Amino acid sequence: MSKEFRNISKVGFMLHNGGLEFKKISEDEYEYRTTLKDFHMNAAGVTHGGYIMSVLDSGMGTAAHQLIDGVAVTITLDIKFISGSKAGEEIIGYAKVKRKTRSLIFMQGELKSNGKTLATSEGIWKIL
Repeated sequence: MSKEFRNISKVGFMLHNGGLEFKKISEDEYEYRTTLKDFHMNAAGVTHGGYIMSVLDSGMGTAAHQLIDGVAVTITLDIKFISGSKAGEEIIGYAKVKRKTRSLIFMQGELKSNGKTLATSEGIWKIL
């Protein structure tokens, strides 16, 4: 499996929002990371929930693409926000494939920072 993170943000939304690095841990587990910037914060000074959702969607979506070596799109993404994070912190995401059919991929995800869980998620990706 991949020992090193690689930058997957060559174009598009995540590049514009600070980038995302990604690595494969096993056949059904993936890890990704990014560092929070001031522009990721909301008015209360913690990471904006929309950004947390974007990181989970991008990381888990990349895991789906890696699994099939092709393209898959999010059809559902359920997120539970657990705790907050601040600018300068690194967040680490985990994606685990729970099941894959001919047309769908079912996954669980989690974001952590400084040893605490920020959010958990479950989602389904449609294989195109």
